[in-house]
Amino acid sequence: MGTSFLDTCHFRRTAAVGLTAALIGILPTSVLASEPRLTTPKMDPRLNQLQMIGTHNSYHLEPPAAVGKLLELVYPAGKTELSYQHRPLPEQLERLGMRQIELDVFADPDGGLYAWPLGARLQGLTRAEFDPQSVMARPGFKIFHVQDVDYRSTVFTLKQALRAVDVWSRAHPGHVPIMVLLELKDGQIPGLTKPRAFDRSMLELLEREILEVLPRNRLLTPDDVRDGGATLRMAVHQRGWPRMSQVSGRILLALDNGGSMRDRYLQFHPGLKQGLLFASVHASHEAAAWMKVNDPVGDFERIQSLVRQGFLVRTRADAGTHPARKRDTSRREKAFASGAQYISTDYPEPDARLSDYRVRFQPSVVARANPVSGSRLPAGERERLRPRVPAPRR
Repeated sequence: MGTSFLDTCHFRRTAAVGLTAALIGILPTSVLASEPRLTTPKMDPRLNQLQMIGTHNSYHLEPPAAVGKLLELVYPAGKTELSYQHRPLPEQLERLGMRQIELDVFADPDGGLYAWPLGARLQGLTRAEFDPQSVMARPGFKIFHVQDVDYRSTVFTLKQALRAVDVWSRAHPGHVPIMVLLELKDGQIPGLTKPRAFDRSMLELLEREILEVLPRNRLLTPDDVRDGGATLRMAVHQRGWPRMSQVSGRILLALDNGGSMRDRYLQFHPGLKQGLLFASVHASHEAAAWMKVNDPVGDFERIQSLVRQGFLVRTRADAGTHPARKRDTSRREKAFASGAQYISTDYPEPDARLSDYRVRFQPSVVARANPVSGSRLPAGERERLRPRVPAPRR
């Protein structure tokens, strides 16, 4: 399948428009042409000069009613906080223009650990009904939110998820880089299945499994950004993030964890050298390049400062379904204005049961000039979706 105007990175130039922008200080809109190239350095923005939207827990399906009642007994807020769900990953990329996804990853090297969750049994499902193709019985990393209770997912395994992204990406080779956040989960919950720990051997297995689907030349890795520099932080400050002409069509992996899990990964890859994933660390750390800062209201000035320093930031436009229930757009607008390059939401389209709340730029715009770091881009460059309207989500 050839490249369409859906996802391209050749910014169509108009001299008169660019001159007008320079004179009156605005960013005129422009539509991307179909050629996936950037014509000149002037029209070739760096990755950190753009802003994109993605989804939180991108695989998530709402728990069934029977399991929801059980959740209420142990976690009263669960009924509202977990009542969201997403389209399959290819639809998010194609129809909704999402350029960041988030996957919760559980290790299952022997297979079968999560093959018949407690919730599925309470739902009245047999093992075969829950997993007709026995995918969960086979070895490999699995994708869901919470073992046994919030187990429903549009995609069962990490390989399936990465393959779906890769297939879509190869069909649209001019797209802006897609960020895939991986949250590695091994926390124990009394009474529920005990997860396998993410020790060094499991981290090694994780990277091998990633590379079985995504070879290194498909990825944008910390070493690519470092490009021979002493540290990742110095590379970002001194040279900056790569330009779109260098990274169009690539996939960027980032570790969603902080704390001990992040520290384990940094011990595995000191300074993130030879690592596949970026990690969220303090701005003074040698591996600093990307940060997860989830609160665009309380941390608004911090996010803007990080963006001005050249870092990539991911923040959240909403959490816990509350903005959609209250039709409150204040956090969303702060996220936009913060300059965070990747803005995550549970509502790339409205949930008709709640309100018309959604997170998007202008209709059909996928990527736009960053309001903080991209203010000097000549023509408000943006990537556009096909002009079609997806069916409402239930």
